[in-house]
Amino acid sequence: MAIIDTQAPLHEAHRDNHTHRDVNGGWLRPAVFGAMDGLVSNLALMTGVAGGDVSQRTIVITGLAGLAAGAFSMAAGEYTSVASQRELVQAELAVERRELRKHPQDEERELAQLYEARGVEPELAREVARQLSKDPEQALEIHAREELGVDPTDLPSPTVAAVSSFGAFALGALLPVLPYLLGAGALWPAVLVALVGLFLCGAVVAKVTARSWWYSGLRQLVLGGAAAALTYLLGTLIGTAVG
Repeated sequence: MAIIDTQAPLHEAHRDNHTHRDVNGGWLRPAVFGAMDGLVSNLALMTGVAGGDVSQRTIVITGLAGLAAGAFSMAAGEYTSVASQRELVQAELAVERRELRKHPQDEERELAQLYEARGVEPELAREVARQLSKDPEQALEIHAREELGVDPTDLPSPTVAAVSSFGAFALGALLPVLPYLLGAGALWPAVLVALVGLFLCGAVVAKVTARSWWYSGLRQLVLGGAAAALTYLLGTLIGTAVG
């Protein structure tokens, strides 16, 4: 039977390849969601208005208004949601800090039981819990990780989330408007640029996930294209009805 040498030096390849990306920084989800939402919502908004047979000027104004309104709305929503989540975690941390101060032995026993439940021998679990509980801040961090599933030293930032969401949405929403700003006189260049942007955004997202780039890109392209087609049809129907 093979025996793992726990005293062996850390292999260089393992050390170099065993670093992890930041998954709690609070920027990736709002940035990805903001870019996708900006592309899809503004493309759908513009195609819906274009389906109603309006002027090019109206389509451009609609696209720019959608960009501004959506970016500010996304930023405000992300800031509020992340700030609320952060405040909830901080409130729970205050409860845990108070319990550690009032009932340190009970909290130490609770920590030992958590380790026992994970397969650590009872005597060793009690000793580990005793040593880790010497430092109140370290004990708070461990209890937060074990009971709340959060790292109190690495909570997501509302400002980072809001700025990421605002910038990503504005960039995504700009793509379908850009051909018009550069002199295009028809809808199809805006649709083409937006669909290419959707595919590229999906492909980029695949770089930080386990999905293949082509699958992620095609998924976003199909979803965005379907939204644009449906709103164009709806705009056409409404334009015909009220025309």
